[in-house]
Amino acid sequence: MTRRERVVAAIQHRQPDICPYTIGLTGQAYDRLVGYVGDPGYVDRIGNHITGAAYGWQVEEPPGSGYFRDHFGVRWNKNGADKDIGVVENYLIPEPDLSLYTFPEVNVPAIRRACEAVLANAGDAFTVFEIGFSTFERAWTLRGMENLLVDMLTEPGFVHSLLDRICEFNLTVMDEALKYPVDGFMFGDDWGQQRGTIMGAPHWREFMKPRMKRVYERARGAGKFIAQHSCGDIHELLPDLIEIGLDVYQTFQPEIYDVRAVKREFGRDLTFWGGISTQRVLPWVTPEEVKRVALDMMATVGEGGGYIAAPTHAIPGDVPPENIVALVEAFQGQ
Repeated sequence: MTRRERVVAAIQHRQPDICPYTIGLTGQAYDRLVGYVGDPGYVDRIGNHITGAAYGWQVEEPPGSGYFRDHFGVRWNKNGADKDIGVVENYLIPEPDLSLYTFPEVNVPAIRRACEAVLANAGDAFTVFEIGFSTFERAWTLRGMENLLVDMLTEPGFVHSLLDRICEFNLTVMDEALKYPVDGFMFGDDWGQQRGTIMGAPHWREFMKPRMKRVYERARGAGKFIAQHSCGDIHELLPDLIEIGLDVYQTFQPEIYDVRAVKREFGRDLTFWGGISTQRVLPWVTPEEVKRVALDMMATVGEGGGYIAAPTHAIPGDVPPENIVALVEAFQGQ
């Protein structure tokens, strides 16, 4: 089977010849890994089954400052411990008033370049178009998370208007990406914390679900698979996500879920992507234990399809490079 065929089989709940896998690395982890193996080409030979084009960019302002401005105008401070995402430095909608902010135009040439590049280099891998910080996250980066959560109670009309405007932006991005033969869409939007959803299930259903349904329907109508990233515990949202057409849930955190029980409960409808903890496994255990955990996950959760083996997040810089190599060896040695 090709890598794409394995991913499609897993999503369709058929048993592939081997479990599909993918590994993402933060910049710090990448540098440590390349330094450890002494081979910049090592990462390209991991054999990831999924590759993606993404919409969005950041520009360091000024160069060397550690401050980055993204395509929505949000300024990120990456001078702390987190060098990959950073911390929002300014909120561009200081009051619940959409007239205070002008949305950017969709950069059509950037979408075309991203799609053309990923398709040219994908080989036999499964391809996704990624829209990160897609809805809730984009809203709070503009308004502030605390402000947005309060607005859900005190200014619900404003929140609906803001999320509708973000949704329309995303649909415009999708329409351009749909001109290319990518296999699916990945939406990034953290709704969970270690225990339960950030805004609570009723507010998620009021504010998030209608917008996710619209973007899922746009992808589904074009025959594309749909993947959703959300950190944290969103167990109570899984039936809703199934209802509106989700195929793949990522990330699947074993420190939060009983992954086997969740697979039994929802595995008829969802494929799970993740499962190998970046919190409690990869930074702490021996390489031999990394291999044992990975092989066990692929043999049990991967039984009958419905599983894409992966770390639960892009591997952070505190993971020993020998553990990353062990994970690669477990994936490749199935």
